[in-house]
Amino acid sequence: MNEPQGNKGPPIIPCSLSAKAKRLIAEYAEDLKAAAHAIGNHGLNEEEFRDAGIFRAAVERLRGQQAATMDEKRAFVEAVLDKLKAKKLIEEWAFEGAGDRHDYRVTMPGGWISIIETKGCLDGNNTTIFERPANADEFVIWSLCQNPGADPRHNAWSGIHTRLSAEIVAKGKLVDGLVIWDMLCGTVGRPCPKISGMKRKLVRLKRRIVPPPCIYLFPRSIPDPRNNPRPPCHTLRDVRLLHALHLAFGGHDEEVIAVTMEARLGENGVERKTSFHRADQELASSDWTDIRRARG
Repeated sequence: MNEPQGNKGPPIIPCSLSAKAKRLIAEYAEDLKAAAHAIGNHGLNEEEFRDAGIFRAAVERLRGQQAATMDEKRAFVEAVLDKLKAKKLIEEWAFEGAGDRHDYRVTMPGGWISIIETKGCLDGNNTTIFERPANADEFVIWSLCQNPGADPRHNAWSGIHTRLSAEIVAKGKLVDGLVIWDMLCGTVGRPCPKISGMKRKLVRLKRRIVPPPCIYLFPRSIPDPRNNPRPPCHTLRDVRLLHALHLAFGGHDEEVIAVTMEARLGENGVERKTSFHRADQELASSDWTDIRRARG
């Protein structure tokens, strides 16, 4: 089962793709497609333009350029890390993203090493491509989704249950926590209830106010159906980088979500179950899901 059994409380991430946004995107896409032949100086009539496939090729080119660029993501992450350093919540940070390596190494006070692996939207297979380096005292994944039309709730569920929990249980890759937070959070295109709701001290990053990050705490150890079927989750203070982000950007303790991952032996092999809890309230949970059947 790829969607939760049903929300028992608030959603697993506060923001969502609104019905209005979905409608505007769909309408604009149709308007753009209809007007495409009249844009530019290609000299083709409407039928020739359509037959040539120029519009479709241009869309694919733009998609590729958008997916390939890391400039905005890096600028956001590095501005955040600079803010943490200015507040003396971290000592140093370094970009190490060349080749097959993780993206950032952060030295916390006392020499504790926090490793960050950055990802885009979590509903793609790239979410499962990572390795925890041997020198990591903690390992955190940070999702930065540049697609304004992506549904945050689908991405959070798909990334955490469908992909990350399967990777953690099946391959024994320990991940201490997840951050879902990027340059679109709190903008007109992706309004954040954290800013408009509970009273808090808002933080300016570069030229604008940003909401606090969405933080997910993962199990302390690898779920194993025989010896460790339901390991306890980290607390916020356990994962020092996440705690620093929480302090620096005005997070409230009751907003942090603990993600329980369970494992058992089923008829077809190992199965896992993912549950989301906030302040001891269960928000949602999956069915027992066969590892081999995990899909987006």
